[in-house]
Amino acid sequence: MVTSAKARRRPGPPGRGGFAVPERLRTAWAPVAVLVGGVAGSAYLWSRNPHLPGQMLPFCPWRKVTGLQCPGCGGTRMAYDLLHGDLAAAWHDNAALLLSLPLVAAGYLVWLRHGLAGRRWQPPLGRRGTAVLLGVATAWTVLRNLL
Repeated sequence: MVTSAKARRRPGPPGRGGFAVPERLRTAWAPVAVLVGGVAGSAYLWSRNPHLPGQMLPFCPWRKVTGLQCPGCGGTRMAYDLLHGDLAAAWHDNAALLLSLPLVAAGYLVWLRHGLAGRRWQPPLGRRGTAVLLGVATAWTVLRNLL
């Protein structure tokens, strides 16, 4: 009995080794990886105090070059203060970033929900939303460096 090359192939869906990755896993890996990275970063930051020098934390290249604060300057200190329950200090470190956290969290949860459901999600900002976001970040940068 002669069999064709097509008949000798392994049956199964296409992919590596005859195994196809389900769409749900393909769309959920990125938000899950961000969650794992966030938990690991929070655990590391918990044991460091960015308010003290020499704690092996990253520096802001913008501030190092210009001497001015960028929109995210104070974000690490803010996250440290939030992890330790000090909301007033977090507000002092970076108020704009603190105010944006609920929106960031909501966007992340929608991204995770779409990923786990097997759907791809694109951020809904668009050109206008991006322009508004950049305008707010620029205004915050100017104001915090003047005050």
